[in-house]
Amino acid sequence: MSLVVENLTIDHGAIRAISNVSFKVAEGQLAAIIGANGAGKTTLLRTLSGLKESVSGTASWNGQSILEKKPEDLARSGIMHVSDGKSVIAELSVKENLALTGLWRKDKKDVAAATAEVVELFPILGQRMGQMAGSLSGGERQMLAIGRSLIARPKLLLLDEPSLGLAPLIVEQIFQSIKDLVKRLNLTVVLVEQNAMGALKIANEGIVLSLGSVVAVDSAQTLLNDPAVRTAYLGF
Repeated sequence: MSLVVENLTIDHGAIRAISNVSFKVAEGQLAAIIGANGAGKTTLLRTLSGLKESVSGTASWNGQSILEKKPEDLARSGIMHVSDGKSVIAELSVKENLALTGLWRKDKKDVAAATAEVVELFPILGQRMGQMAGSLSGGERQMLAIGRSLIARPKLLLLDEPSLGLAPLIVEQIFQSIKDLVKRLNLTVVLVEQNAMGALKIANEGIVLSLGSVVAVDSAQTLLNDPAVRTAYLGF
């Protein structure tokens, strides 16, 4: 299984946000899509998860097109999109938020097992089960958002800016959790991040976007070590 994007073009209103973007992500790999604010990263991810329409080009997972599909249909086929921690429902408890993903799954035993695995991965959630999600810290909300998606047993996880607004220590913890997930579950992850260095440190490969176009695709380590790429696009 792999994610294959070819010549994808996306408009955001009157602006061409993504222009002829192509890349592949193999099964069990973590790809970091990085670039400055306004590079088109979130627009790209929203299109891959069914939240936005494309103008032209193709995107497929396991040989099946994923464009113009409803997000809930993609979720049922194993593709989950996690926006930043604001996506949790503040008025519901941690337990109720986690339960939402399992509502449409028939195998309730596995839902319980997946929930237990999420608590093992993020122990703090186990201590907060009865607490309203709106009262959690930013890092805890992000863990809840990721944890909730895992209960669907996804094969492809699309993560949008999981480090946004979090303290450096929490960012490190979130990134490490994502890396562990890939290994433990053989997940394929597309991680969109402005925190280029943090993302590349845990990724297998990096895709650098600038003004809607791919300007570099290489192993994460190669991009980290390339002074020209670092100076021009990564800001360090």
